[in-house]
Amino acid sequence: MQLVGGLEETIGLYTFPFLPTGSPVNLDTIIEIKGEKNNKFKRFFGKVKNSIKENSNIIKNSLWVFVKPPIGYYLREILKAQKNLEMLKEYSGNSNNRIKSGMSRIATYGLIALSIGITVAGVIFGLHSIHSLPSSNHVEYLGSPNGYEAFVPNGQTINYHGHTDPVGDLILNNGNTIHNVVWDGQYANTIIQNHNQIVQLNSQFVGQTDPVNGQPYVPLQDFYVIKGQVPIEQVTINGQTYYVIQASSINPGYLAGFYTYDKWVPNFVVAINTPGTYAAGLPGNSPVFQWTNVTGTVAYQTMVYQHYIPAFDGGYVLVLPNKTIISYGAGTPSGSAIPFDFPQQGYNPSS
Repeated sequence: MQLVGGLEETIGLYTFPFLPTGSPVNLDTIIEIKGEKNNKFKRFFGKVKNSIKENSNIIKNSLWVFVKPPIGYYLREILKAQKNLEMLKEYSGNSNNRIKSGMSRIATYGLIALSIGITVAGVIFGLHSIHSLPSSNHVEYLGSPNGYEAFVPNGQTINYHGHTDPVGDLILNNGNTIHNVVWDGQYANTIIQNHNQIVQLNSQFVGQTDPVNGQPYVPLQDFYVIKGQVPIEQVTINGQTYYVIQASSINPGYLAGFYTYDKWVPNFVVAINTPGTYAAGLPGNSPVFQWTNVTGTVAYQTMVYQHYIPAFDGGYVLVLPNKTIISYGAGTPSGSAIPFDFPQQGYNPSS
C-alpha cells in the first residue's frame, strides 16, 4: 500500500506524515494517534458548543453590528460641528470681543464653512471599508460586517490593565493593515501560547528538508480570523499609541485560529474575502505533498506541526475561484460561524 509521498508500508513498520521516516508504530504511538483523532472530534463538538452560544447571543450581536458601526461616530461629529457653529456665532456677536472688521467676519464664517465641510467629507468617505482609526478612549468598529479580518501576533506582549496581552497587526478585509494592535480579552493566553509553540517549531524545523518533496521547510505564522467588524479602542501605554481589540465583545463563534506560510497571511485574508473560495482537506496520498514548491512544503509541514500542537490540525487548502490553492492548518479557537477551519470535503488537484 502506497502512503504519503511514496513512502511504503512494511510489515510491522509504518510511516506517517507527522513522524520521522521509518519510525516504528508501538502502543504509545497508536494511543497518541488515536488522541489526535479524538482531538478532531473535540474541535467538532467545540464548534457545536460555540454555535449554541452564538444563537443565545443573536439579539445582542445583531444590535452590536447595526447600532455601533461608524455611522454613530459621524453623527456625533455632525452634532459637534453644529455646536461649534453656535459657539462661533456667539463669539462673533459678543460685544466684549469687538469683532467689527470685515476681514474678521470673513475669517469667522470661513472657519465655520471649513468645519462643516470636513465633517460632511468624513461622513461621505468614512462609510467605506477604509475607516479612520479610533480616537483615544473611543471604541470604533473596523472592517466589514460581512467580511473577515485577521489578528497576526508578532511575538511581543504588553501589560494592559494588569494582565498580559499579545501585540501584533490587524489585517482588514480590504487588505489594509493596522500596526501596534493589542488583543485584549478572551483567548489572549491561548494566542500567546499558540504563537510561542509555532515560533519554537520554526526554530526546530525551518532550514531542514521536507522528506517528501525535498524542499526546505519555511517559517509558519499563526493568525486569528474575526468574522464581521472588530471593536477597536485607541489607548496610550507608556507613551506609545496602541489599538486594542476588545475581544470579549466578539461572539466566540466568530473567532478561529489558523497557521500558514508567514508571507501568505495577507493572501489568506484576501482569499477568504473572495466570493467562491472554499476550504478542503488533503487525503494522505494527495499528490500536493509531492509538489516541489512552497505549496507542497507547507501542506506537509502543517501536518508535522500538528503532531506537536494537538490543538492544531494540518493538511488543508483554500481553493480560490481561479483554482489557486493556499496550504494551511487550523486550530483553536474554532468558531462555528467560520467555515474555513473544519473542511468537510476533499481536494482533488484535477478538479
